Amino acid sequence: MIDTAFLITAFTTLFVVIDPPGQTPIFMALTDGMSARTRRGIAIRACLTAAGILAMFAAFGEAVLGFVGISMPAFRVAGGALLFLTALDMLFERRNKRREDRAEEEDHPDPSVFPLGIPLIAGPGSIATMILLTGQQPGIHGLALVIGVMLTVIAVVFLLYLSSGALGRLLGKTGLNVVTRLLGMLLAALSVQFILDGLKAFGFAA
Repeated sequence: MIDTAFLITAFTTLFVVIDPPGQTPIFMALTDGMSARTRRGIAIRACLTAAGILAMFAAFGEAVLGFVGISMPAFRVAGGALLFLTALDMLFERRNKRREDRAEEEDHPDPSVFPLGIPLIAGPGSIATMILLTGQQPGIHGLALVIGVMLTVIAVVFLLYLSSGALGRLLGKTGLNVVTRLLGMLLAALSVQFILDGLKAFGFAA
């Protein structure tokens, strides 16, 4: 039986962390002047790279944590704290600025693997989120659900990459900033919930 509430929470968390609308202007800047065919190829490679990395951490991340002696509740608290810091960056517009600076510092003719695939899509926040979500739904069924949700979010990223020019003109810089701040507020609430879930496992929260 599919847990609808979990699917909604998983999609919302991953969507906010990966932030497809916030990725759009960076993709536009990195592919400026390229042909539509080249931009499409870069978008495909970036999304496939990120999907592979996130799926790997979803499948083996908890095993790696167990190997180094980190419990899932402890990682839930740490991951929630990391996501809360990400939310603060989104709310105060530091996240996109850092992404843009990183993109400018790296002069790569093909930005698909770096910096788009890693770390802009598959970054520390999204990797931690994948491990947290699979920890909430253990087993093959839960893993399949989380990977399915992740692929759906990355499909949204891909579609926004392809329509980045039109979307940028439609929303403008102000519109993108408003969307990013709204997602940041939502992520802050979700990250606190992750921390409370971790503390509850230790008996520190009701």
